[in-house]
Amino acid sequence: MERGKLILVTGGARSGKSSFAEKLAKEANKDVTYLATSQALDEEMALRIEEHKKRRPKNWKTIEEPLNASSVIEKEGKSDRVILLDCLALLVANLIFSKGDSTSEPIDQAVLNEIKTLAKISKDVPASVIIVTNEVGMGIVPEYPLGRAYRDTLGKANQILASEADEVYLLVCGIPVNVKQLQAITKKNGM
Repeated sequence: MERGKLILVTGGARSGKSSFAEKLAKEANKDVTYLATSQALDEEMALRIEEHKKRRPKNWKTIEEPLNASSVIEKEGKSDRVILLDCLALLVANLIFSKGDSTSEPIDQAVLNEIKTLAKISKDVPASVIIVTNEVGMGIVPEYPLGRAYRDTLGKANQILASEADEVYLLVCGIPVNVKQLQAITKKNGM
């Protein structure tokens, strides 16, 4: 069985990334596994999670896994299906906080090693994998060191996945722009 596509969907907050990724998953006309990385740690997040659940078709399988996304994709990705991971930004935050003092290497490097594994597995499995993430390079510089470290780590994680992805979409005001296709056209035209 040949491998599926790896698709990265990025954009700012409330740009329509999750809705677009869900649309891509539906249009594939395959069984869908929704891999949720968020945790209902407060009332606002619980409401956001409920909003996402209401949008999803009832026949989609949902797996809630805040840390071990690679393992889920490796297991679920053995068949010709679609896996939608929403979202990488929360996965990176969860990994940063879970690593704490449990690693001998710098936390950002430990997280990026996990993301490299995620990218490789997502690219190699027979399933198509759609990963939603936040574009963090266009906002203000966070005031606190932890915020800057998170932004930098997520930015590098996005780059790792984008380099491996077959398609990369940037959502701008709800409009998807195929960035990887534009990149290929620009290179072809010598720009």
